Amino acid sequence: MSLQNKKILLVIGGGIAAYKSLELIRRLRERGSAVTAVLTQGGAEFVTALSVAALTGEKVHTHLFDLTTEAEIGHIALSRAADLVVVAPATADLMAKMANGHANDLASTMLLATDKRVLIAPAMNVRMWQHPATQRNIAQLKADGVIFIGPNDGDMACGEYGPGRMAEPLEIVAAITQALAAPAGPLAGTRALVTAGPTYEPIDPVRFIANRSSGKQGYAIAAALAAAGAHTTLVSGPTELSPPPGAKLVRVETARQMLAACEAALPADIAVCTAAVADWRPEIAANSKLKKKGDGPAPALHLTENPDILATLSRHAKNRPQLVIGFAAETDDLIANAKAKLVRKGCDWIVANDVSANTGVMGGDNNTVHLITAKATEDWPAMSKADVATRLAQRIAETFSQDLGNQAV
Repeated sequence: MSLQNKKILLVIGGGIAAYKSLELIRRLRERGSAVTAVLTQGGAEFVTALSVAALTGEKVHTHLFDLTTEAEIGHIALSRAADLVVVAPATADLMAKMANGHANDLASTMLLATDKRVLIAPAMNVRMWQHPATQRNIAQLKADGVIFIGPNDGDMACGEYGPGRMAEPLEIVAAITQALAAPAGPLAGTRALVTAGPTYEPIDPVRFIANRSSGKQGYAIAAALAAAGAHTTLVSGPTELSPPPGAKLVRVETARQMLAACEAALPADIAVCTAAVADWRPEIAANSKLKKKGDGPAPALHLTENPDILATLSRHAKNRPQLVIGFAAETDDLIANAKAKLVRKGCDWIVANDVSANTGVMGGDNNTVHLITAKATEDWPAMSKADVATRLAQRIAETFSQDLGNQAV
C-alpha cells in the first residue's frame, strides 16, 4: 500500500530515542505522507521544535493552552484530522497516561480525544518495560486496540541490555503502512458490537448472582467479525479469556454496566448479544458481608429485574443496529422458546443452543446451534465454537452483501 497523501499525526515523547523521530519524519515524507507533529515537553529536551518543523514543513504543536490554536479547539482538530496517530517514542509515562485516561498536556489530551487508530513505538529502560505497572498498561492499551511496534532488544543508552529500544524508523514505517492498509474482508467498513460472558450482580462484597458462561462463544464471534474486516467492540463480563485479536475489549461486571457500555459503542451496524446476562439482581447490595447467625433464618434476597440489553438494542430509537442477533440458551423446547424470544425481543436473528448439563456446551469448546430468522430455521451441525463464529460471520457478511446489492438496484 502507498502512503501517498496519508496524514500522520506524530507524537514525540521524551527520551533519547526521540532523535529517531526525525528520521521517521524524513522516511514518511519521502513516501508522500503529510506529517504533523506534537512535541512533548520531555521530547523538546532531546529534539528541537525547529528541527521537527523543518522536516515536517508544518507548525509543531507543543502547548495545550495555545491561545490561537485552542480558540478553534485545536486538540480536538488535531486528533480528528489524521489518518493515523503515531507515538514515537512512547515513553512509560505517556503509555501510563494513555492506559488510564489522563489528559494533562497536549499529547495526552489529544490521544484521549482521538477517534483514529493509534500506533505506538515504546522506548524505555528494560526494567521500566518489565515493571508490573508497565505490563498492566500494555495489556490495557492492547485491549483498547492500540497497535504496538517493538520495542526491540538491544543495548540501552543507560548501559543495560534487553527489550526497550525503540523500533527503527523503517520498521515503524512498515507498521504504519500495514495499519493504514484497507481492511480486507467482506465486512470492511462496518461496525460490530458483541457482548459476551456472564454478569456479576453483587449480593454483598463477597457474593454475587451470575450465570455459567465462559464467554468463549462471544469472544470467538468478536474475533471472527474483526477478521472479516468489521470494526469490532467486545463488551465482556468477567472471564479468564485473552482479548480477541483485532477487537476493542471493554470489561464490565454488572448488567447495568454492560448496557451502558453497549450504548456507548453505538452507532453500530451489527450487534451480536451472546452474553449470559443475569435476569435479576438484588434490590439492595449489602455493604458488608452477610453473616450466618447460628440457627437463625437465611437472609431474604429481594430481587429486581435487570435491564434487557437485547431488547433495548433491538428497539433503540436513535441508533438501532441494522442487524441485531440474540442468543437463546435453553434446556427444553429449544426451537419454540427461541422463536418466541425472537418476537418478544424484537431482534432479527436468534442463535439457539441446548445448554442442558449433558451437552457440555457451558464452558466447553463445542456447540450445536440453530439459526432462527423471521423466515426460516437453519440447523447447523455440531462444531467448535470457533467454527460457529466463522460461519455466523459469513452469514452476516452475505446478508450485508445482499442489502448492498438491493440498494444498488
